[in-house]
Amino acid sequence: MGEEQFPEVEGGGSLILAWQIRNKRVLVVGGGEVASGRILNVLNADAKVTVVSPREGLDPEVAYRIEKGQVDYVNRKFEPSDLDHVDMVLTAVDDPEASTQIWKLCKERNIAANIADVPPECDFYFGSVHRDGPLQVMVSTNGKGPRLANIVRRSIAANLPANIGEAITKVGKLRQMLRKVAPGPEEGPKRMSWMIKVSDAYSLEDLCEMSEDDMETLLRFYAPDKVPRLDCLKAMEGDLDAFDGSYGFFVGWG
Repeated sequence: MGEEQFPEVEGGGSLILAWQIRNKRVLVVGGGEVASGRILNVLNADAKVTVVSPREGLDPEVAYRIEKGQVDYVNRKFEPSDLDHVDMVLTAVDDPEASTQIWKLCKERNIAANIADVPPECDFYFGSVHRDGPLQVMVSTNGKGPRLANIVRRSIAANLPANIGEAITKVGKLRQMLRKVAPGPEEGPKRMSWMIKVSDAYSLEDLCEMSEDDMETLLRFYAPDKVPRLDCLKAMEGDLDAFDGSYGFFVGWG
């Protein structure tokens, strides 16, 4: 058997995931500047956050989120009972011994933990993230060079189209509407194939310009597995019989 051309295994990396922590209970130990960034990260993912830290020395942003009720707050140092019913732990305290003790307790309870600035005591790392609506781009150096991750992230973000987030939002809306038109699991392969055609056929500007009425009209072309040009789609105004697919009307064919 000849040698196959498959990707080489390159160890030493991390499994990059979009971890869904909506309504999960996240404990943040510490209330300084590093903690403020961690708190925002998990709040953006819709987690339920509890902060344990003495009030003295709270970062202004952390104090603001406590005041606004965005997080639950315990005004004291960490105690082992704080780990009860917790799904994730993030520590950001200037006490290596205490941090290591929290790490060990988390391992005993099988709780995923991140100990700030101590890569060996992390089940996962926080990368440098660019956010534009539903789009999230994360750059990780696997704990080797966080500052360089920021530089790479800014370079990537500078080269992304300005309207990419809005375009993705429109595609997500269309996918939701399509699932109502063709909800059966047997439709899965066709749904995927048709959405690929839509994504390839329309520019980002087209997708941003597309209204919900346009999407309703477009979905009428799902059954014949076709994708009309946007200008033709808008020109229909509900009269689909006026177009027969001639003269390049369709940009996607079954």
